[in-house]
Amino acid sequence: MTTVECERRAMRHAIALSALGHGTTSSNPPVGCVVFDENGHVLGQGWHRRKGESHAEAHAVAQAGSHARAGTAVVTLEPCCHHGRTPPCHQTLIDAGIARVVIAVLDPTSRGRGGAALPREAGIDVTVGVLADEARLVPGPWLTALDHQRPVLTWGCTLTPEGTLTGKPTVLPREVDTLVHDGGAVPEPGSPGTATPLVSLPQEPRHALDVLYRSGTRTAGLAVAMPQVRPYLHADLVDHIEIRVPADMPSALVFPDGYRLTGTARLPKGVWLSMSRDDDGVV
Repeated sequence: MTTVECERRAMRHAIALSALGHGTTSSNPPVGCVVFDENGHVLGQGWHRRKGESHAEAHAVAQAGSHARAGTAVVTLEPCCHHGRTPPCHQTLIDAGIARVVIAVLDPTSRGRGGAALPREAGIDVTVGVLADEARLVPGPWLTALDHQRPVLTWGCTLTPEGTLTGKPTVLPREVDTLVHDGGAVPEPGSPGTATPLVSLPQEPRHALDVLYRSGTRTAGLAVAMPQVRPYLHADLVDHIEIRVPADMPSALVFPDGYRLTGTARLPKGVWLSMSRDDDGVV
């Protein structure tokens, strides 16, 4: 197996690891890392589990131990270069004696000279952009939230026998950081994210999302009825809609305008529809 093949295989391994951090790392991104030797043998692996805990690179290097020296570290996102609750990851790689770092996506929050430049200055061979499009699948919502300076917002709902949509927490994707519900009842088991009642947020939608963003939320899910979600729809703030449609669907289906169908799945008693706002730049 060539070096390029080893790196691509390890990067896909790291991408899979990074997905294990979905919904638990905000305001940090989900990241995966794999360390392997000159023969392509995996020495260590890791992913970022929660904000304030060790990052992916630290887990992978710790697992590799002294074998990490002269090895290659493959990481889905540029190693951090600042000291927050944990030490900077670029320094962890330097101290471990890593000889080569392979990065998929550069970190837009990187400070100073960056987590790619600093290892280079320390004599480490650094490559950027390996399987970048695939790697973005996991931190894509996080990157979009940074770009928009607000959480990526998804409405989870079901279709009623009357043909209208009403909120349903368990329809939302598991990676949602914060579940915004109507406050009428405690969200049922299986609901994603940290529960926040809508009434606890400012009434104006943009202000409400700003409060969530400043609190660290990068992906939010709405599990509220149409009257409560309508202001968010009218303000073009709902990026995605996940809909559970029963098998005995009504003769007339009414969906919000301005959304395109992006996915379907058959369920035991109906179908699942995924929709995204019909503009560019939404992940």
